[in-house]
Amino acid sequence: MAMGAFWYSLMGLFVKLAGQRLPAIQVIVLRCAITLAISYATVRRQGVRPAFGNNRRLLLMRGFFGAIGLLCFFHSLVRNPLAEANLLQYTNPIFAIILAGLWLGEKVGKEELLSLAVCLVGVTLITRPAFLFGTTSAGMSYVNVAIGLTGALFSGAAYVVVRRIGHTEEASVVVMYLPLVGLLLSLPLSIGQWRMPVGMDWVYLVATAVTTQIAQTFMTKGLRLETAARATTAGYLQIVFAGLVGLLILREPLSRWTVAGAALIAGSALWLALGKQKGGVGDE
Repeated sequence: MAMGAFWYSLMGLFVKLAGQRLPAIQVIVLRCAITLAISYATVRRQGVRPAFGNNRRLLLMRGFFGAIGLLCFFHSLVRNPLAEANLLQYTNPIFAIILAGLWLGEKVGKEELLSLAVCLVGVTLITRPAFLFGTTSAGMSYVNVAIGLTGALFSGAAYVVVRRIGHTEEASVVVMYLPLVGLLLSLPLSIGQWRMPVGMDWVYLVATAVTTQIAQTFMTKGLRLETAARATTAGYLQIVFAGLVGLLILREPLSRWTVAGAALIAGSALWLALGKQKGGVGDE
């Protein structure tokens, strides 16, 4: 999950660079098309039979939820600073834990709840809603925040579906359904907004697809090995990676609120993830 978070932070960088000239929906279409080609080639090379999986209903659900989450996330990446956009996306463990408890019957202990509470405080510090901090402190559009949180909701649902699929499908097949459904949903929406990529646009688009493929593979494997609560919370490390990328490469300054919020989020995520390895938190 940590490796997946690292590669997702690089994906966010390339999406933001591509979005400087191309519409976000077009970036999604081309990203899905390239990633679908890579995914299908991987499935064929592995000799998976059937190539489109066994439980296609769940696989289509995974693709649909993930695609909606992707649409919202890419919009947020283009409209918000890189660190903040990643942070909004990584509220998805809140939704994943609730849905996994309701659908999969996964136990939610006091450690997971405490970690999520700390993460919510971190979210509040970074987004700085006007009703708490005053209009002069609030730095993000309510519309962009709402779209980012909607993406997190659907991403959380997609993670739970992956947990439900478990080991019944090959990881490469599960990964393939996101670009497959994403392409079918995004292509009609791109009509009338198309702009031909030139020069570095193609580099950013291919880099987006490749880093996404790597990140998806790592996260799919991670979700098979851990509960939705621990696995998705460990993904909060992406916020730290994205903040560093935004600061060092895009020169996006990090406010003290963002740093404080990211510290709370990353710290609680690491405490939760490492506690199990040491036989500490969550072992009952």
